[in-house]
Amino acid sequence: MTLNEEREERALGTRCCSEHAPLSDEEARSLSQTFDVLAHPVRVQLLHFLAQHEGRVCVCDLEAAVSVKQPTVSHHLKLLRKAGIVGADRHGVWAYYYVNKDALAAFRDRADGFLDGLG
Repeated sequence: MTLNEEREERALGTRCCSEHAPLSDEEARSLSQTFDVLAHPVRVQLLHFLAQHEGRVCVCDLEAAVSVKQPTVSHHLKLLRKAGIVGADRHGVWAYYYVNKDALAAFRDRADGFLDGLG
């Protein structure tokens, strides 16, 4: 079927791909921001370390788990917390970090839906 024949079969004024719902700007921005946060090797290492050590992990243990200095670790943890993927509790001068499993599961579901739609 040629492109012209296909156009003739559609009703005038209809689009060929109208049955596909577009990804909203808000959803695209949200997915992109979370992918950006996860797109750095140190943040991936920190997240992996936290996931491997269920419960709360002291920031001093996180600093020892990666090859960057404390200010850089704090910066990456701040970004993970801002994205909602990681949470923290403070006890005295120490901060204890943990994976926010609900937020991570919600992102996984959104990412899976997006990736399924691509292929």
